[in-house]
Amino acid sequence: MSGFWSFWITLFSIGCWAWILYWLVGVLGYRPKMSDDGTTGHEYDGIQEFDRPLPKWWLAIFWGSLAWALLYMLLFPSILPGSWKGITTVKVNGQDVPWTSANELASDLERNNAVFTGTFNDKILKDKAVTAQIDSLAKLQAQQAKNAQPNAELKSQIDKGIAGLAPAVIKLSQDPQAIKIGQRLFLQNCSVCHGSQARGAPGYPNLTDNDWIYGGSPDKILLTLHHGRVGGMPAWKAQIGEDGVRAAAEYVLSLSPGHGSKENGQLNQTLVNQGKAIYDANCAVCHGKDGKGNPDVGAVNLTDDIWLYGGDRETVRTSIRNGRAGVMPHWDTKLGNERIMLLAAYVYSLSDHKQDASVMTPQTIVNKERGAASTPVETANAVKSAVASAVK
Repeated sequence: MSGFWSFWITLFSIGCWAWILYWLVGVLGYRPKMSDDGTTGHEYDGIQEFDRPLPKWWLAIFWGSLAWALLYMLLFPSILPGSWKGITTVKVNGQDVPWTSANELASDLERNNAVFTGTFNDKILKDKAVTAQIDSLAKLQAQQAKNAQPNAELKSQIDKGIAGLAPAVIKLSQDPQAIKIGQRLFLQNCSVCHGSQARGAPGYPNLTDNDWIYGGSPDKILLTLHHGRVGGMPAWKAQIGEDGVRAAAEYVLSLSPGHGSKENGQLNQTLVNQGKAIYDANCAVCHGKDGKGNPDVGAVNLTDDIWLYGGDRETVRTSIRNGRAGVMPHWDTKLGNERIMLLAAYVYSLSDHKQDASVMTPQTIVNKERGAASTPVETANAVKSAVASAVK
């Protein structure tokens, strides 16, 4: 709050308090001249005015309000909030800090998260080894949060820690209680975009069809939920012109078995041939020569007849002509590791699991970075060493 508003609010509050006190004392000290009949001598329409003392309950309310106002000013930062912080404190991150609405919210969230985490570990997860993994991950995340700029090496260690929770997510996806909680988290946080049934909408992916833009294995789902996604397709009209847009759209429709939608009818083979050359020169770098996409960059599969924005001819042309921009927010700081695991388990349970072989366990992560196979013992040592060095 600016100094001006702090001063103005303080002046107004104290002014109101003093105004009430002034009139209350004035009324109590006022003694009008009384007539012999006990009235003040004031009469209107046959009604005479007596001088009776104010009811005690009425006075108690006024004096109590004035006393409470003084106590409130002492307890909370109500007088020049930038200077006087009040004597009330709340506990945040294990430290007593002056009360503010933001600090109170943070304190309440910490208590709530502590209860939730305890319940999750003891009654749902029931795996001390995974709990230790989550604790190690939380330490890495806390260390990263202190950095003014994200540390690339530390981020890599965090991503490994996140992906290392994939086996636990698979296990949770088979637990009815975990799925029930995950569904509630989904309805509270995700359904506004993906729908209550997770079937998506134009621009928001369907999470039940096993068609994944960034990958549908548990490790990919975890990373998506933690970090969010920013997808972008450039606009091509300026480079290829309107005729090029039409030709490229026709070729893209030819890649899909159903040619986008029934309304598209027969394809123009001349445009398809022209569009192939445009596609190969401009689009294949992301979507691939075969049009099957690239989950690493969020380039969608164009051959499965599943369309994020719509598969009718005009919508496909609009996508090519104007480009698309999609953003999914990151949930790591809002939900935390435990809730994200439950949410990932629920999302993972929504579709079939033909892609389970691609799950990035800690072993496959180390294998991919080394370019060679590792034994379970070597894998465990490598992951422990990486986490320990990052924590230190």
